Amino acid sequence: MLEKGNRANTLHGILLIALFSFAAFYIAGFPVIKRLSFSPLIVGIVLGMLYANSLRNKLPETWVPGIKFCTKQVLRWGIILYGFRLTLAQVAAVGIPAVAIDLVIVTVTILGGVLLGRLLKIDRDTALMTSTGSAICGAAAVLGAEPVVRCEGYKTAIAVSTVVIFGTLSMFLYPVMYRTGLLDGMTDTEVAIYTGSTLHEVAHVAGAGNAMDPTDSLGIAGTATITKMIRVMMLAPVLVVMSLALAGRRRRSARMSESGGAAETGTGKNRITIPWFAFGFIGVICLNSLLQYMCGVESVREIPLNGTIEYIDTFMLTMAMTALGTETSLDKFRQAGAKPFVLAGLLYVWLVVGGYFVTKYLAGVL
Repeated sequence: MLEKGNRANTLHGILLIALFSFAAFYIAGFPVIKRLSFSPLIVGIVLGMLYANSLRNKLPETWVPGIKFCTKQVLRWGIILYGFRLTLAQVAAVGIPAVAIDLVIVTVTILGGVLLGRLLKIDRDTALMTSTGSAICGAAAVLGAEPVVRCEGYKTAIAVSTVVIFGTLSMFLYPVMYRTGLLDGMTDTEVAIYTGSTLHEVAHVAGAGNAMDPTDSLGIAGTATITKMIRVMMLAPVLVVMSLALAGRRRRSARMSESGGAAETGTGKNRITIPWFAFGFIGVICLNSLLQYMCGVESVREIPLNGTIEYIDTFMLTMAMTALGTETSLDKFRQAGAKPFVLAGLLYVWLVVGGYFVTKYLAGVL
């Protein structure tokens, strides 16, 4: 993609996305945007979509490889560096109940989302991407799944849009439920695990947790965030399983094509996609755990250079989100219709209602 003859045009595309990303960081700093807990990633995809529906056709097509570079290589490195936000100690801090509850929520959400997608007659890629975003960590999970699913950019943007809408709604809903007594049947620890295991984005969990427990005197905000981070760690094994499952599906499709006289053997479409960046993600978590031990600090933010790495990583993910947004026009949203949002809405009901009972039951048993 960065071949010698095409390097200048590719760099132009990368620079365009970088400029949009700088703008996203600036806008994300506005007080009203901060109050909504919209991260630069979300602002970036909105800016990218605005560009896609206005100036996209007026700029050189030779810049497109640079935009593609941001949706592939920059994305993968962003997911790997995301591991510097996590440590293995965070898993031990909340114990088996949080891990078990997260595992149930993630598994049921993805499998249930795929099944509901079939019933709603939504294409499999959109259903899988939407379910993955709802199940694990919102936009970051959708971005992580994109290289494995290998779907069109607009489907990724649709999945991101659904988790942003319902995740933002949850950020306001959970504190209201807590204040009005709807969660009185739970202990503070159970409320924290419920929040961390069912809200979409890390920012949503942090926002809701802080609204319920501003000083973390009850342990809700901290435990909710740690529970959420455990869900984030599940991204790697989920991507590996997803890769194997999709490889089987592609092999079956290839055999059906052969029997129909349109063989695809040897095209590479049915090969297993090994998400090496997922293993890099886990490796970085282990490295971060070692660094925390060697530095003798209590939190990852106290590890030298950790804050800088997190900032760089957020910028890289913002570039990836912005680049995906540039491939998303309103026409493609109209083609997708309302069904992806119906699917996300049904998954949202499961997370809010089903997640409550799963948390109550497993927390009591374990």
